[in-house]
Amino acid sequence: MRDMIQPVLTGDAPAPAGHYAQAVRAGDHLYISGQLPIRADGAKLDDMAFEAQAAQAIDNMLAILHAVGGTADHLARVTAYIVGVDNWPRFNAVYAARLGNARPARTVVPVPELHYGYLVEIDAVALFPRD
Repeated sequence: MRDMIQPVLTGDAPAPAGHYAQAVRAGDHLYISGQLPIRADGAKLDDMAFEAQAAQAIDNMLAILHAVGGTADHLARVTAYIVGVDNWPRFNAVYAARLGNARPARTVVPVPELHYGYLVEIDAVALFPRD
């Protein structure tokens, strides 16, 4: 069974800080773990504006997707956790700019707080159809 589930690790996104993979490839699916606004070099952006944090978290998600040959068009589902419902329009603007014409299914969950004081976390599922 473990040979059917392959972990993904790229230096273009922050290394996992706990007992998890950046993503796992399971058959035709890629499950991307929650990405925070941390640069690949480990620099934390918790003191940056919401838009900068959202952009970095999305860029991390896309970097992991690109590491397995994917693009935003491969995204099937995205879940974003944002601190404060007032940030929803700002999230939409950054998200649309980063994803372009890709329009995966999406859920945005306003939350009162996130780990380490971050303002956004995003995870995703991508699909790679069989040849």
